[in-house]
Amino acid sequence: MHSITLHTMVVLASLLMAGCASAGPRDTEAAPLPSPLPQAHAHNDYEHPRPLFDALEHGFTSIEADIFLVDGELLVAHDLEDVRPDRTLDALYLAPLAELVRQHDGAVYPDGSPVILLIDIKSAAVSTYYALRPLLEQYKDMLTEYRDGTVTERAVTAIISGNRPVRIMAEERLRYASVDGRLGDLETNPPVHLVPLISDHWPGHFEWRGSGPIPEDEFAKLRDIVQTAHAQGRKVRFWATRERPEKWDVLLEAGVDLIGTDYLGRLAEYLREREKNAP
Repeated sequence: MHSITLHTMVVLASLLMAGCASAGPRDTEAAPLPSPLPQAHAHNDYEHPRPLFDALEHGFTSIEADIFLVDGELLVAHDLEDVRPDRTLDALYLAPLAELVRQHDGAVYPDGSPVILLIDIKSAAVSTYYALRPLLEQYKDMLTEYRDGTVTERAVTAIISGNRPVRIMAEERLRYASVDGRLGDLETNPPVHLVPLISDHWPGHFEWRGSGPIPEDEFAKLRDIVQTAHAQGRKVRFWATRERPEKWDVLLEAGVDLIGTDYLGRLAEYLREREKNAP
């Protein structure tokens, strides 16, 4: 009997669960997963040749997928004109993650490290979430659960970003996703089970772009943001940060939890080298 690779098994599961939609390239075998990188966030992950798998094979623990609701389907793309009927959230992400969780006895990574699936809603917030909610419920065995304010952590934590139906989600007694907050939420201090992550646009709050030392007042502001978020029990992420080690150095020194990148290998190499040289 011919051996079946893990990637082949995952693709077959994705096709079955997504109504025979293509789950991506099928001619590349999945490599064994490396040790996970807790700070690594795959920005616009679906633009890589092998969505999800390329990120996981670099050790990323936070993965971002943009979705549009089109004719009742949740399709993954950066722009509406780029949607394709075979590239569904289910086929590219949820079904493959569920197969990995099954393979690894309840976790995505063999060591049990949790994974964030950041779902960025690009279409109308309410209608898209109403289509997303029952889909997430199908994967409730692997998704972090929020029931009457009590959190049950599981292998994958789904967080809704972009067009977020915050009020509707706040009123739900049972959810399988939470909300990606903004810096203003640090002042209003919503429940952590609703908003566990604070994300915001770097150029909208800071002048420094990564050249030369960061001004002292801006670093103090950054550190204060992080400390406030951590005191409330939240993680911090910024987007539109330049892809430079000098920028990553500052973010990590200030305690920023997730570093986003479009260049998986570059950030993974940086983080592993930093980890190796840590005192």
